[in-house]
Amino acid sequence: MSRRNHLHDEMRWRAVGILQTVARQSVVARELNAHRSVIHRLWNHYQRDQNASRRLGSGRRRITTTADNRYLLQCARRRRTLTARQLASQFSAAAGRPISRQTVSRRLHEGGLFARRPVVCVPLSPAHVRALLHWVREHRSWTPE
Repeated sequence: MSRRNHLHDEMRWRAVGILQTVARQSVVARELNAHRSVIHRLWNHYQRDQNASRRLGSGRRRITTTADNRYLLQCARRRRTLTARQLASQFSAAAGRPISRQTVSRRLHEGGLFARRPVVCVPLSPAHVRALLHWVREHRSWTPE
């Protein structure tokens, strides 16, 4: 059996249709490659509510709002050298409620930012970059001998 978090709506309605004709949950579970308990819960939900779709809003509530997430992303972009732990403490001071380092990492990951460790290299000035590039171009044909 393949592992899935949930059945998609199309699969749920298909299961309900098969259950209405065949009426054997084990047969439906085998055909849809799902566990029998999943089909059992789906059938109970359908009989109770006459609806096979997933309920919206189920699951744990988030501690941060969308505005909080934007604030975290903005802080991370402005001060690129801050670690996730430092961002968490800065957010806690600003918002008045604590969040974990892992929550900060997840929110930044959702926003497209990764690896919240400060960069450990000396930033080169534009003149140094040009000089380095010039040296590399001059020595391009060198061999290890």
